[in-house]
Amino acid sequence: MAFITCNFFSEALGLSTSMTVILPQQTATQIGMNSRSSQKLHKTLYLLHGFSDDDTIWTRRTSIERYVAELGLAVVMPNVHQSFYTDMEYGNKYWTFLTEELPAIARSFFPLSDEREDNYVAGLSMGGYGAFKWALRHPDRFAAAGSLSGALDMANHIKDPAAPHMKPYFHLIYGEKDIKGTDEDLLHLVAERKDTSLAKPLLYQCCGTEDFLYQDNVAFRDACEAADYPLTYIEGPGSHEWGYWDTHIQSFLQWLPIEK
Repeated sequence: MAFITCNFFSEALGLSTSMTVILPQQTATQIGMNSRSSQKLHKTLYLLHGFSDDDTIWTRRTSIERYVAELGLAVVMPNVHQSFYTDMEYGNKYWTFLTEELPAIARSFFPLSDEREDNYVAGLSMGGYGAFKWALRHPDRFAAAGSLSGALDMANHIKDPAAPHMKPYFHLIYGEKDIKGTDEDLLHLVAERKDTSLAKPLLYQCCGTEDFLYQDNVAFRDACEAADYPLTYIEGPGSHEWGYWDTHIQSFLQWLPIEK
């Protein structure tokens, strides 16, 4: 595998930013690694970070490079700071950056496929919200999406009295808007997909029962059931921590519709 730290300028953000990228490399003599590269344009996973992290965190806290080696899968990890993957009311246009600029720039730099069946998105916590929002708002772009301990019921999470320290951030992101029933509300997006001819990316959702976002995850699961949206849902003992995510990113990768 090739590991690349990429610094570049974003027109959408009006500033220099970064992404961390893993690219497949076919190897035969690398000790302890079974790496493959099956095509010229690589299948790609966009892997999103959480609220307190950046584009380096997945490679610092997990063995993601080792996990994807045998899949021949490229991984693109962008930096979006504390934006909740949103065009902020008082800040930068991180949704535009993520969904429009980032894929175009990454594909101009690296040999990445733009075919729907070759593209996937996943993330943890804030990144789980971003991953499902991207897949549900642009279902023509992804074959599958995953959320690990995601903040999936943001319309209620914003109003949570147990998290007063988050109010300044939510004000910068959403202003005074009530996002319930909008395209920022995942439960609304799922409901909109019922009885439509739009493509439906496969969804993988997991959350620990001791996680403070567990009820958010139950609400999203129930919304999928009400909308007859296909969902792989996993819950069990676990909290909001990297031991859980390191285990479950491996399960997600094995679940992906990729020829093993």
